[in-house]
Amino acid sequence: MVVFLRIIIGIVLLASGFEKLLSPYQNFLYVLQAYEFFPTWLEKIVAISVPWVELMVGLFMLLGLWTQWALKGALLLFAGFIFIVGQALLRHLPMDQCGCFGESIHILPQHIILFDSFTLLSIIWLISQPIKVKAFSLDRYFQ
Repeated sequence: MVVFLRIIIGIVLLASGFEKLLSPYQNFLYVLQAYEFFPTWLEKIVAISVPWVELMVGLFMLLGLWTQWALKGALLLFAGFIFIVGQALLRHLPMDQCGCFGESIHILPQHIILFDSFTLLSIIWLISQPIKVKAFSLDRYFQ
């Protein structure tokens, strides 16, 4: 169960980052601007860097490489996602999708906040299982 959960979270992050990287960064920039969260000068930096971070953290989670660091990175990502989507919902911003998976999958912000919350709780649980989470991982070969 632990390894399966680690791999699923890795795949989610890989898919999210990869999908955003396939499209021009301006598509994700438009999504970020709809959240009205970041200052204008930071939006472009976030739009360019977050998909790469998602991709790398997802790859490390999937492979089980530097697993504890990858889990902590995933924890920060999902906490940030929850905070940003949550503030948009609280402010009743007119959003018909979260933009989490680029153009490929459309999910309502109300639904993604539930998914992200469950994922965040799963990551916290995985962090508490450091031995089990390394099963079927590359970490086992680098100790």
